Order: sequence, then C-alpha cells, then structure tokens
Amino acid sequence: MAKIKVYDSAQGYNLAAVGYDKKIAYLNSFEQKQVIPLLGDITNKKILDVGAGTGRLTIMLRDHRAEVTALDTSEKMLEILHRKNKHIQVVVGDAENLPFENDSFDIVTAAFLIVHLKNPTRFFDEVYRVLKPGGLFLVTNINQKDPPKIETTVGEIVIESFYHRPEQVREKLEALAFSIEKEVFVKEGDVWVNQIILAKK
Repeated sequence: MAKIKVYDSAQGYNLAAVGYDKKIAYLNSFEQKQVIPLLGDITNKKILDVGAGTGRLTIMLRDHRAEVTALDTSEKMLEILHRKNKHIQVVVGDAENLPFENDSFDIVTAAFLIVHLKNPTRFFDEVYRVLKPGGLFLVTNINQKDPPKIETTVGEIVIESFYHRPEQVREKLEALAFSIEKEVFVKEGDVWVNQIILAKK
C-alpha cells in the first residue's frame, strides 16, 4: 500500500482547495456558533483573519459589517475566497511573519490555524505586534493528535499538523502579555474537541 504523502500547509491546501468547501458544515461543528458572539459588536472593526482559507470565518465576519482582511499561505484557497466576495482584501502570507504595520487591527482571528504550527509562539508574538492597544485575539485550538486524510486531485494527502495542549496555548499567550478574557471548550461527551480563547492585548 502506498504511503500517503505529507505536505506543508501551502502545498497541501493548494491541492485541497477545490473540494475544501464540502467540509464547511463539519468545520463549523467544532465551534458550535461560539466565535462571533465572543467578539461582540464588530461593526466597522478592522479584523485580520489569519489562515482564512476559502473564507468560512472571514465571510461571517464581513456579514457582521466588519472590515476584514484575509491572510493565508495558500494562494488557491484565497482565489476561491476572492471569487465569493470581492470586497474582502486577500493577502498571501505567512502567519509567523505578518506583512502588516504595528497596531493595524482591532481584532485578529485564527481558526484551525495553530494546529499547523509546530510552536505558535512566533505567530502569537506577531499577532500582538499588529493588534492595536486593547485589541482582541480570538484563536481556536482543535484536539487533533493525528492529521486527517484529505481527498485532492492527486489522491489522498495529509497536511502537516501538530497537537497543542490547552494549558500550553494559554501559557504561551500569557507569556507574551496577552490577558485571557474568555475560554470556551466545545465538547463531545466528556472529551474536548476545540478550545476557543479570546485574549486581549
């Protein structure tokens, strides 16, 4: 049996982009409609959605009248997002080296992103830099010890991913001077499936 090839995020999501939106309902189930309410009124807020993909969260933020910029490492994913909504600025870039000025955004969001970072500290540091003073950072951490197999045009692939314990995520944020405002765990029975943190600069 052929070994399934492991790709980095940019290559993997470029290959997976075409069929990615078939998984939106499944991905939404990890959040159980918790994300937007945690952010409160986001009308006219400048928001950066990192790891935006095809815009699952980005478009929700835009629908709540926020001014949203979508960043992703995958050009193909962002092309799909841009076709869906031409009013959202899309930027191909690296979460660990955000191409924005200091104090640029009111809010930064990152759903299903840190699972692809070996150590999220560099990303968290960059988020702190681009947030305005008092700005909010919403990050989700899915409980995924083994990366799922993804169907693509070249067959089944796996995208490199890493498991982060919830207390480690909290500690890394607090070490960078974020304050944890809220923490929600989405569970299936007694098992947590997603940690959602709202932190403040």
